[in-house]
Amino acid sequence: MSTKTRPTGVTVLAILEIIGGIFSLLAAAALFALGALVGGVGMEMGEELPGLGFLAGALAALLGGVFIITGLVAFLLAYGFWTGKGWAWILGIVFSIIGIVLGVVSLIGNPASIVGILINIVIIYYLTRPHVKEWFGRA
Repeated sequence: MSTKTRPTGVTVLAILEIIGGIFSLLAAAALFALGALVGGVGMEMGEELPGLGFLAGALAALLGGVFIITGLVAFLLAYGFWTGKGWAWILGIVFSIIGIVLGVVSLIGNPASIVGILINIVIIYYLTRPHVKEWFGRA
């Protein structure tokens, strides 16, 4: 019985996903706290700005929910990378393609988004190398 060895780059990607997931959950906590704060301030200023505090608080909570989802997806992807799951390889490719598309759209207002585009191109290139595909059972 042969044991597959996880490629070093896949380990790095898994660790980066864990770090990204942690930051996403921290951002969610900050947004929930901000939403509660803004909502509370809005209640006290209700006569001058009716509904604005509630709206801002709800928007912060909604964004916090989005960050929770992205954080959980990052942890799931890290697990898939770490254990060599085929679905993680597919998600890695799909998320990198989405990152490239969003980066190209962002180029209009932010030329620095070229860095994100290049990183996603490198990730796709790496994930399609034969030894990496073999780790994910895609060889």
